[in-house]
Amino acid sequence: MLFALGTPVAFVALVVSFLSGVMLRAVAIRFTARVVGLAERNEPLAPSLRHDIDPFGAVGAALGGMGWGKTLTVDDVQRWRGRGRAAAVFAAGPVACILAGELLVAAFALSTPDASVFQYLTVGMVLHGVSGSVIAEILLPFGVGLLAFGLLALVPIPPLDGFGIMYNALRKPGPGMQWMRLWFEDKNIGVVLLLVFSLFPTGYPGILLILDILGNFFLRIWG
Repeated sequence: MLFALGTPVAFVALVVSFLSGVMLRAVAIRFTARVVGLAERNEPLAPSLRHDIDPFGAVGAALGGMGWGKTLTVDDVQRWRGRGRAAAVFAAGPVACILAGELLVAAFALSTPDASVFQYLTVGMVLHGVSGSVIAEILLPFGVGLLAFGLLALVPIPPLDGFGIMYNALRKPGPGMQWMRLWFEDKNIGVVLLLVFSLFPTGYPGILLILDILGNFFLRIWG
């Protein structure tokens, strides 16, 4: 997000999108866990930045354009009521953020007279900061920021939610999954890799390349 400092309005919108993604993810996870019977009815749904933000995820957002929320491990979501229910809990946060981001991008598409902008626009370009009308500098970064938050969370490595989805998709997670948990989760190699990709190459971080590959389809559909 620091790339966007040259466009202050867009920078603020990106910061708000990251914080909104953290909170929306937390609410979606807790609500889904309650609905599928993996959480008590009296457990609160309200998000808390103190408990739901990941300091390393915030650093990743600042350096690479987008970060992640507090780690949800496969031990936090038991499979005793079915693998599908557990996988749904992990998927709820990313899906909620992607849908919210797409609604905001759709609102921008409806408000702009020239939809051809989506033919060349990329997620990375928006996360670097866009200039233009006030609507463009608010709606577009806010929407694309939420979209990027959700898409990044789907990458299947700890500490991201995509690993929980992949883990629960397997009937019997084998040694490979346990190896990933040991090194990527317990020894924090996953966090290290994400931070490295947030830094290098310095001109266009690897994390933005990943988000371009995953997210550009979601922009092209409005062009």
